[in-house]
Order: sequence, then C-alpha cells, then structure tokens
Amino acid sequence: MQALLHPSYFPSISHYVAMEQADSVLFEIEDNFQKQTNRNRAYIYSPNGIQLLNIPVKHSKEAHQKTKDIIVDNTSDWQKQHFKSLETAYRSSPFFEFFEDDIRPFYEKEHKYLLDLNYESIDIVSNCLRKRIEYKTTSEYLQEVNPNTTLDCRHLIDGKKDKSAFKRYMQVFEDKHGFINNLSVLDLLFNEGKFTIDYLKEQQF
Repeated sequence: MQALLHPSYFPSISHYVAMEQADSVLFEIEDNFQKQTNRNRAYIYSPNGIQLLNIPVKHSKEAHQKTKDIIVDNTSDWQKQHFKSLETAYRSSPFFEFFEDDIRPFYEKEHKYLLDLNYESIDIVSNCLRKRIEYKTTSEYLQEVNPNTTLDCRHLIDGKKDKSAFKRYMQVFEDKHGFINNLSVLDLLFNEGKFTIDYLKEQQF
C-alpha cells in the first residue's frame, strides 16, 4: 500500500507511522498552502508543556499559493530560536547529544523554499535512523485516489483532524505534564533513539 502525505517540518509521529508501515511514499506537492497546519509547524515537549515551532513564511497577495512556491521568511532569526527551544526541551533526554551534530547544521543555514526545508528535515531524520525513506512526488493535485492501492493520509497535515493515538513512551517532562501524544518525530527520536523504528512499526494506524 502506498501512503499519500504532505511533506512537513520534522513531521508528526503519525506521519512517520504511515511512512514506516507503507510499502511506498508519495508526497503531495501540488496543493495550495493553508495557514495553521503542519506544513510549516512542529510541536515539541518543552518544560512548560507542548510548544509550537513555527516557520515564518512570506505570503503573496494571490488568493491561492501553492505550497511548493512558499518562500521562508528569514528576516527573523527563527533558526536560532528553534534550535534553542530544542536544546531547552531535550538537552536532558537520552539521545539529544547523540543526534545533536546531525541536526545542528540544519539550523545554521538559510532555506529559500519551505518545501526544500521540509524535505531536508525528513532526510535528517532518515540519516539519524540510518534508514532512508524513498519517496516520489505528485505532478498534479490528486482529487481522488484508489483506496485499494493508496492510503490517503493528507488529513494528517492538519493537527485538528489528526486523531491518532499512540502507545506511551518515556518523555523528559512527563512527571510535570503527563504523556503528550503525537508530537514531532524529534520528540520520539530524542527519547527513544535507535528504538524509534521499532516503535513506529508497532503502532496501530
């Protein structure tokens, strides 16, 4: 079965469960950009609970702008802020230091296009897990898919529509705020390390 997804910024665990359990991955890149979705957002577990990492983007006057044409707004130092937030959240996690050198360079350069940034964030996680996710991309927007061959997971890009619930794993600040479900895959990676792939394979989706 093929999984159809939107590429996002250090995607949610639900995205990775779909990608890991699918036979192949197809990324939808012909969609129109929608605000307040995970196209340019990720959620992590901070000392104060759930924290949003938002990538600022430049908005066009056009009513509809394709996601693949979205340009990152680098006038603010969002990269430094995001990495500092990750350090604050995960410095004491079991595997942050193990993966820190893989992730830090991502935040030390500028990306022009959001789509390229999202691709690179996915590639970084693949490198950390030593397991590359091979994917293809759409050449036109897919209004409908064949349910016998393709699992349409595009709704997962909207956190409000993503009702996925997964098995608990240890989180750094769980004693303060309890287990927080379906954060960015970075939360799983920093807490579970090499066991991340096993976890993704075991989840019901």
